[in-house]
Amino acid sequence: MIMEKPFAQLLAPNSIDEILGQKHLLGEGKVLRNAVQKKKLFSMILFGKPGIGKTSIAKALVHDLEVRYRFLNATSNNKKDFDIVVEEAKMYDGMVLIMDEIHRLNKDKQDLLLPCLESGLITLIGMTTANPYHAINPAIRSRCQLFELKDLSQEEIKEGVQKAIASPYLDNITVKDDAIDTLVKISGNDLRFAYNLLEVCSIASNNNEITKELVLEVNHRPVFFHDKDGDGYYDALSAFQKSIRGSDVDASLHYLARLLAGGDLESIFRRMTVIAYEDIGLANPGIGPKVMAAIDAARLVGLPEARIPLGTMVIEMALSPKSNSGVCAIDDAIADIEKGDVGSIPKHIRNGNPEYKYPHNFKGAFVKQQYLPNKLKDKKYYHPKDLGYEQNLKTIAEKLEKLTK
Repeated sequence: MIMEKPFAQLLAPNSIDEILGQKHLLGEGKVLRNAVQKKKLFSMILFGKPGIGKTSIAKALVHDLEVRYRFLNATSNNKKDFDIVVEEAKMYDGMVLIMDEIHRLNKDKQDLLLPCLESGLITLIGMTTANPYHAINPAIRSRCQLFELKDLSQEEIKEGVQKAIASPYLDNITVKDDAIDTLVKISGNDLRFAYNLLEVCSIASNNNEITKELVLEVNHRPVFFHDKDGDGYYDALSAFQKSIRGSDVDASLHYLARLLAGGDLESIFRRMTVIAYEDIGLANPGIGPKVMAAIDAARLVGLPEARIPLGTMVIEMALSPKSNSGVCAIDDAIADIEKGDVGSIPKHIRNGNPEYKYPHNFKGAFVKQQYLPNKLKDKKYYHPKDLGYEQNLKTIAEKLEKLTK
């Protein structure tokens, strides 16, 4: 058997001019096109969903700029591989390092790369499907520009498929129009998946013809659309949160089902965790640990069984009382910090000050004293609501307020 390169690799663009989509980065006058035109490159992290062009952009940049580069994977390549790249960079007075799965970079490799990034010896193009603001080491992140890649539209996916059909790699293969439409819809926003599916269909075809029926026979992914216009995965996540926030159980389950069909459990887990604290919050503070237990159960059993603990938990979340007083309070406090409204910490609560009154030495474990800086001493960040458990917190807050007057 002759092993050939995957179809997606054979069709990989050699220039930014051949890349589909991402006009906000590659369009005329945009940042990455300007970088190519000015023959300048800087460290960056490209992030976004699979199959939307992260690797293609990275390789097209180094090809257009005609610079030396090496490609490593943060997980599968060991420290010795990274050492070799650093030594090579020293030999040639600079090197571009394209790194996949950069969010998995361990401390040893980070410690090796950081001084090279700082000095400019290595220019890094990192790629990840994770949110770099949460998943990537801040020391690496602060030395890179972050660029989010946007979903490819169905029109862009179709354009890619049509180019593939016209390429020499599908010579003598006929693809019916309805087969193209079906393939594009099944692929969602993932061009690589579209190429792979097209390649398998070409192998499985009878009489060198790809039909709609063949595409559906070969495909193992559910025919799943986030909506009829293909607005995308993030819209489904947004609708999921807003349905739970709006206490609509049926809509919440509907959007959960759509997200489960997409198969990205981690995005569901993150969104459910946010909802527990942003939208339900202090009206039902026990919901957070319950959500984490459901997430742990879902991780343990995996799909398709993961739908059971997640579905059960989403029903409870939708029906739970809601309060956003917690997120409003911390956001208000952060806003004061960002404006510089801070003031000095009162002397009596500074570290080791003997004037501090220890509340546990007083009746009810409470003693009247000032904690906020003078500049903010009358500030109220937390405004409790009359909902669920938070009714109890409101009563306590009101009693404490009376004691401090």
